[in-house]
Amino acid sequence: MDIKQIISQLTIDEKFSLMSGKNLWETMDIERLGIPSVTVADGPNGVKKMVKDDEGKFTCQPSICYPTGSTLAATWNPELAQKIGEALGEECLSLDIDILLAPGTNIKRTPLCGRNFEYFSEDPLLSGELAAAFIDGVQSKGIGTSLKHFAANNQEYDRANVSSEVDIRTLREIYLRPFEIAVKKSKPWTVMCSYNRINGVYASENNYLLDKILRKEWGFEGIVISDWNAVHERARSLKASLELGMPSYENAATELKAAYEKGWITDEEIDSALERLLRIVFMAKESRKLRTESYDAKKHISLAKEAALEAITLLKNENDILPISKEKVKKIAVIGSFAENPVIQGGGAANVPTTEVDSPLECLKELIKDEIEIEFVAGYMTNRPQVARLDKAITAARNADMAIVFVANREKVTESEFFDRSTIKLSFEQEEVICRVAQHNPNTVVVVQAGSAIDMSAWADKVRGIVFAWYSGQTMGSALAELLLGYENPSGKIAETFPLCLEDTPAYGSYPGDGLVVWYKEGIMVGYRYYDTYKKDVLFPFGFGLSYTTFEYSDISVTPAEATDKETVTVSFKLKNTGKMKGKETVQLYVRDPFSRVLRPEKELKAFTKVELAPGEQKEIKLTLDKDAFAYYNAVSESWYVESGEFDIMVGSSSRDIRLRATVTINSTDISYT
Repeated sequence: MDIKQIISQLTIDEKFSLMSGKNLWETMDIERLGIPSVTVADGPNGVKKMVKDDEGKFTCQPSICYPTGSTLAATWNPELAQKIGEALGEECLSLDIDILLAPGTNIKRTPLCGRNFEYFSEDPLLSGELAAAFIDGVQSKGIGTSLKHFAANNQEYDRANVSSEVDIRTLREIYLRPFEIAVKKSKPWTVMCSYNRINGVYASENNYLLDKILRKEWGFEGIVISDWNAVHERARSLKASLELGMPSYENAATELKAAYEKGWITDEEIDSALERLLRIVFMAKESRKLRTESYDAKKHISLAKEAALEAITLLKNENDILPISKEKVKKIAVIGSFAENPVIQGGGAANVPTTEVDSPLECLKELIKDEIEIEFVAGYMTNRPQVARLDKAITAARNADMAIVFVANREKVTESEFFDRSTIKLSFEQEEVICRVAQHNPNTVVVVQAGSAIDMSAWADKVRGIVFAWYSGQTMGSALAELLLGYENPSGKIAETFPLCLEDTPAYGSYPGDGLVVWYKEGIMVGYRYYDTYKKDVLFPFGFGLSYTTFEYSDISVTPAEATDKETVTVSFKLKNTGKMKGKETVQLYVRDPFSRVLRPEKELKAFTKVELAPGEQKEIKLTLDKDAFAYYNAVSESWYVESGEFDIMVGSSSRDIRLRATVTINSTDISYT
């Protein structure tokens, strides 16, 4: 396909028409030159296929609802993320979708961000690796992706206007790093710019981000598209290297033509952008040869359940109250309407309608059969309690061997696009139910359905067990039932720190800004980097999650013991399942520079892997580290720099459960800055 030849045949008006959408979900086509329209769809946790109804309005057809981004992050399993990407790619093929508007890989600066359920983690490495794997999966099927939202879009409040004021080192090490990893490793077809301003400049017009860093430094070869209606001045965004403004809007082509006639944009800029844009358009056209009539829905639902099983996180298990023992427990009180109708996802663009949702209550009944009596009491009407129902819940709990209370953050009400949370606590009514039930039955387990960290200080010490179910998609119910009963072993680990309270979070003093700007005063000290460096107590640390079995770490070695920053270092150790049940452990490797001339965190995640072991089984684990593991971003030299010296290597089960320690000496080869 000779794209330059096609461009030469376009009129100036046709050129400008191609640079914005045809409608909400399609790009402009030009039939006479064989330029097709490209169809896009939302879909971090399901393909949101939009179709026109009889009145010409777009409606969303039902699809499989997979675990959300924060849930997928709790698996710590890039291979699983890739499989989900592959499944979504297959669904796009059957639904005539060319580009899936996913994944979202923004950093969780504050647990209040309403869209945190879509994003992976507070850590840039984990976020970047999962995003890259997801992209690989989708694009392996010939479907494009859109890595979003670029960049420093860490709150929904005033997102269209606020300026994220971030120093360059923090921007590069924390907020751009996951995008850099994903772009370099997986080459997404598109990157979607965010709504906000970054250091005073709108993302859609930010030449420093879109051209200097994304395109010239990282080698991005795809196109930049705007988030919907994120373009303010089309000519400026074009000059900044934004090829496609979405969706359609009346004056886009007119604005570009006026700027062209005034000499503000040149033929070279226009044709260069079109060349990049049409390359993606014709890639999409070529990939349509792979399209199929259908996909294996049963297989995909099974995959969604596999992800839910690996993500659901056991946070507390006092006296081994879980798994439920059919020998010891003869009656269970199941309390809360979310046991019947679970909250499986957040709200906004990511929310997909689905035809079937597993009920945790019904799945428990199905697995237990008649071996354990189950009494169900709603306990409260979603977030509105009723005294009579609360009394029934207390009576049921008092008469049972165990009580399981289901609570949730409701989608479209609590966690959603368009607004942030006002608190990280559950509703008062739900906290009251937990406390009252636990008061009458010490064997109380709480199942939390939410997309981000929850303040559990009012009730965590009053219950024996806590299971964080996340927003685990449509198979949450069956996955939960199997985990609660011990048919499967929980292996999820939280990818964000759970603080004791909102006031303890690093961004508390500066979020959400003053209406014009939000200052990222905490700098690089985001998430566990802050809590661990400043020795802050937390509810549950980054990377934490319990299992029904136990693991032993031993025999760490680092090879070579001394290396240059151009060489790789291998960290080896042994991991053994010392319990009685098959299980999966996520091992986490952190690096610390104890003698740096600049501020460095107490520890930073630099490698991880998930390992499955049978009881008594032992494996040797090897993790490799390169320059990225030891470098910080030097704002003076505008480069990644390694200081010569000794670095601490820490291997553990969470950021605060370090099992093995070693050191390695790294010698810098960079003499540009001393």
